[in-house]
Amino acid sequence: MSTSSRRGAGRFAPSPTSDLHLGNLRTALLAWLFARADGLDFIVRLEDLDRARVAAAPGVADRQLRDLEAIGLDWDGPVVRQSERLDLYRDATAGLDGYECFCTRREIAEASSAPHAGRRPYPGTCANLSEEERRVRRRTRPPAFRVWAGGAVQQAWDRFAGTVSAEVDDFVLWRNDGAPAYNLAVVVDDMVQGVTQVTRGADLLDSAPRQAWLTERLGGRAPQYAHVGLVVNARGERLAKRDGAVTLTELEASGMDARRVFWLLCDSCGLPRAESPRALLGMLAGDAGRLTDPALAQQWVAPVPAAP
Repeated sequence: MSTSSRRGAGRFAPSPTSDLHLGNLRTALLAWLFARADGLDFIVRLEDLDRARVAAAPGVADRQLRDLEAIGLDWDGPVVRQSERLDLYRDATAGLDGYECFCTRREIAEASSAPHAGRRPYPGTCANLSEEERRVRRRTRPPAFRVWAGGAVQQAWDRFAGTVSAEVDDFVLWRNDGAPAYNLAVVVDDMVQGVTQVTRGADLLDSAPRQAWLTERLGGRAPQYAHVGLVVNARGERLAKRDGAVTLTELEASGMDARRVFWLLCDSCGLPRAESPRALLGMLAGDAGRLTDPALAQQWVAPVPAAP
């Protein structure tokens, strides 16, 4: 698979199924800062493969882009939508070894917790089915398609966690509804778009070795990762609508304009307040250590007001 020949890029890739909340905006700001400080392009990609949820949230994608612009973030090139790139994902998997999987989520959970399964998320239940067994199972359940990883051990490098190593299980490339799985789509998109730096929430750290492995299998070079802390409520739980004003629209309705939201995000990162992200980037010039502070990988408790 060919990759972009650009100078490299960072990215922010939200799913357009709900409005961006403070946690999403904080990750977007950090992704923008890391990329711009390192002299990389910054791109925005809409991960809209969950068609049912996207269809149930009309207008969300436009509001997400509006919110990014409102807090002063810009990006290079057009916004890419995964739903328009299905041929890329099909081409990418054409040369990969894999097999059909008929397991339900419950069966996977039960098999993975059995003593013989070890620590692998998927223990290879369907790997050795005969063609006749597959033919019979297709009658009652459409299969997903898993890549054959062969128990490979892969390393990935993270800005805050350092080297992360894990065994790669036979993870799903294509879901049984015919849609490309998350791990496949993000890897292919990152390769094609020349992404060399991936900033996202710390809850996705354990997927980095898996995605690094697939990147190398497809002929690419794994990006450098930066898994940043999640934004949580006062109970230490991830932000949700029940926590009050957590989106930019809600915060503006409560009297906090976009600039003050940007300052709140700066505060959450231990960074000085500036008039804009560009101004903040200028203030950080020569002080790159501020953007490698391990505190950025820790949770931040958001002081959000009650919804009006």
